[in-house]
Amino acid sequence: MKNILFVASECVPFIKTGGLADVVGSLPKYVNKEEFDVRVMLPQYIALPESYKAQMKYLTHFYMDLAWRNQYVGVFQLDFDGITFYFIDNEYYFAGSTPYGNIYEDIEKFAFFSKAALSALPLLKFKPDVIHCHDWQTGLLPVYLKDKFHEGDFYKEINTVFTIHNLKFQGIWDMKTVKDITGLSEYYFTPDKLEAYGNANYLKGGIVYSDFVTTVSDTYANEIKTPFYGEGLDGLINARSNSLEGIVNGIDYEEYNPETDSLIFHNYNLLNFRKEKIKNKRALQQELGLENNDKAFMIGIVSRLTDQKGFDLIDYCIEDICAEDVQLVILGTGEEKYENLFRHYQWKYPDRVSANIFYSNERAHKIYASCDAFLMPSLFEPCGLSQLMSLRYGTVPIVRETGGLKDTVEPYNEYDRTGTGFSFRNYNAHEMLSIINYAKKTFSTKKREWNKIIDRGMAKDFSWKNSAIKYESLYNRL
Repeated sequence: MKNILFVASECVPFIKTGGLADVVGSLPKYVNKEEFDVRVMLPQYIALPESYKAQMKYLTHFYMDLAWRNQYVGVFQLDFDGITFYFIDNEYYFAGSTPYGNIYEDIEKFAFFSKAALSALPLLKFKPDVIHCHDWQTGLLPVYLKDKFHEGDFYKEINTVFTIHNLKFQGIWDMKTVKDITGLSEYYFTPDKLEAYGNANYLKGGIVYSDFVTTVSDTYANEIKTPFYGEGLDGLINARSNSLEGIVNGIDYEEYNPETDSLIFHNYNLLNFRKEKIKNKRALQQELGLENNDKAFMIGIVSRLTDQKGFDLIDYCIEDICAEDVQLVILGTGEEKYENLFRHYQWKYPDRVSANIFYSNERAHKIYASCDAFLMPSLFEPCGLSQLMSLRYGTVPIVRETGGLKDTVEPYNEYDRTGTGFSFRNYNAHEMLSIINYAKKTFSTKKREWNKIIDRGMAKDFSWKNSAIKYESLYNRL
């Protein structure tokens, strides 16, 4: 039996700000239990729901040096869904209503968390063979492991995997402060280690010091070797390319299942979607006050409203997108200019645009189940989960060919009748608009072809099963 410990800053169902939480919450469930004992370690944020806190069991506490400070570390345990979760407790660091706040506070908070995670291990009677770290918040863990901890016998055979979920977020702060916070010696603050462009960089520490690096799709693993996607670290990524692999994320096929989903209006499956799926569209039109019209091409968007997600392209040609035969349903929050853009268009075209400027899991499920198409024109997208959910629900994705979108959506080819969605290559508003119009034309004039696209998309398997097998093989190699 091999022991694997996930260490991360968020995880469903406890706390979530993005796709990272979905991965950390879902992947351990799908790893082969007969071969691997997978456990998860998280911060015990004050913001965790009380219902989970009430079920936690106190294990132990101790005091730990963090540079010149002496800090309390509490350890709690919760067994949930067949997985053991450990929570690192410290009210000073993990207060607040969200997991992240000001970056200068987060820099110290996650230095504490990385060191506390390692320090707690000997007390848990659980020695991991592999520690699987996620994103910059755990970037210091492989560094600490190779530093003082390496001197202790307990830590000698532990290997580390570091997964980059989004290279854009790196955990950067000035070197003097980071030296003071972490207690790491001068040795670590050079350009081949933690230093990058004059500052200290936690993500870089994770990439340099872990035994293996993964990211969340094949295409993204190649893209980040180039200056455009490399966020200033493309040189380092190339240097580590022998120990880098892209493994595409999955989604939880139990939670996202149109046949059993209790959050949607009408259940359906691959066999009966031709008759049943449309009932969801009618019900959503009713609920959102859109025109009741089966023939309208309903496009859904569930996203953070930011430039990364391609909203400047949508902004550029939104008047053309909102043609009379289209309905646009948006769910999400983000940059004010985009929030207001969609509010304005809802005011202008109340019977064909619905701007839901908030987040609701229930409304998200209804959009995946009800719309005809799902739009994701991202500038970059390490993996993307929304397109996997839309494929699962038979809602045809329209995406830009980048990162995980390119790996998971096969473009429709009307001549050899293949493909599961529509895609465009260049980051260009007119190219996006023409592919939206092409999809709309296919929907309106070639209903049989459209249903075949849905058929192929719903038949795909993007559950965690396949990805878990690749992670198992990686753990075994280490």
